[in-house]
Amino acid sequence: MSKSTQLFLLADHIKLSLLERHRSKSLDVDCDSQDRQLARSLEQFRDGLESLEIEKTRLEEAGDLSAIKPVSNELLVLQKQFDDLTSQFHGFSTPVPSTVDDLYASTSSISRKPKTVRFNDTSPVASDQLFRPYHDDPSDDSAGCRRTAETLNNQQLHKYHSQILDEQDEHLDQLGQSIGRQRELSMRIGDELDCHVAILDEVEAATDRHQSRLDRATRTIRRVTKGASENKQMTAIVILIIILVLLIAVLK
Repeated sequence: MSKSTQLFLLADHIKLSLLERHRSKSLDVDCDSQDRQLARSLEQFRDGLESLEIEKTRLEEAGDLSAIKPVSNELLVLQKQFDDLTSQFHGFSTPVPSTVDDLYASTSSISRKPKTVRFNDTSPVASDQLFRPYHDDPSDDSAGCRRTAETLNNQQLHKYHSQILDEQDEHLDQLGQSIGRQRELSMRIGDELDCHVAILDEVEAATDRHQSRLDRATRTIRRVTKGASENKQMTAIVILIIILVLLIAVLK
């Protein structure tokens, strides 16, 4: 798998993490562990961009024009994603629109659908209540949607809501693809971890073999040292016997 593909998968992973972080913040849940994980992921993303920049420089020096263009395009897209994700992480003013809106749209559409798609005339007060989506704190967006709904007749309103549902389906499909890429990335990471575990097992087995050889060599050295010490003592005894025999012969 190429570096750029890994970075695109990592970007999807960060988007999902930002979505989860946003949901945790909305529920007043502690996000310290998520912040640390996101910081590590962004740092890894930045290192990957630097590596891709080095690869681009190498291709430029080598004069490989056919390979420079796709790398440059991917680098521009990835750099923009990195800037967006970094700003969302630090400021979190517009948290992952393509994923957050998808998730909330999928839930809000379920609750709004039986209330908005109607084909009988209603009074202005009932219409005002009919097209007002539920919010804890009403915003300008809800007011704009309400004004838009008031200007449409039943047929146009049905078409309008059908268009919204189609857009939500498209967003959900994109979210599903993103989750699929995230799952594929997780599986690849799992395979790499299995490979690393197998390598560590091989290293451990080789270390055990070398330790056994060292133990045998140590025992051999001890035996040689002990034998040399005994040989020295035997040599000294033989020399003393020879000297004694010579003294006896001289004295006689």
